[in-house]
Amino acid sequence: MSTTAVTPLTIQDAEALVTAARHAAEASGVTVSITVLDAGGHLLAFRRDDRAVLISGETSTRKAYTALQLNTPTADLVDAVQPGGLFHTLPTALDRPLLFIAGGVPVHRDGRLIGAIGVGGGAPEQDHGFASAAVRSLA
Repeated sequence: MSTTAVTPLTIQDAEALVTAARHAAEASGVTVSITVLDAGGHLLAFRRDDRAVLISGETSTRKAYTALQLNTPTADLVDAVQPGGLFHTLPTALDRPLLFIAGGVPVHRDGRLIGAIGVGGGAPEQDHGFASAAVRSLA
């Protein structure tokens, strides 16, 4: 069986994601923190504006981690973690806390997961839009 190599998420990709998310947020007048992880969950890039709410840095990191671990935008998971939802008890089953608020988006290349971006600081729908715009810009 042969496998096709997929170029991993690079530092340059991560910086491009941060720049695109920052520009999208600034165009909306929102100050955010942005985290980019590689496929192994390692921090590749992080940005927190001094004007951002302090907790937004932790929020962006947890959103990216959640999107990476579940390979799904966090916006798609909100209903699943409500009582009676598919993932209601999932956060207690993993080593690292997850965050089920919109703003975490997985990054794929050639159909394979290569990392994730998390954006925190705006309204959840805004954060999701900023992260999604950044991922689209990488394609």
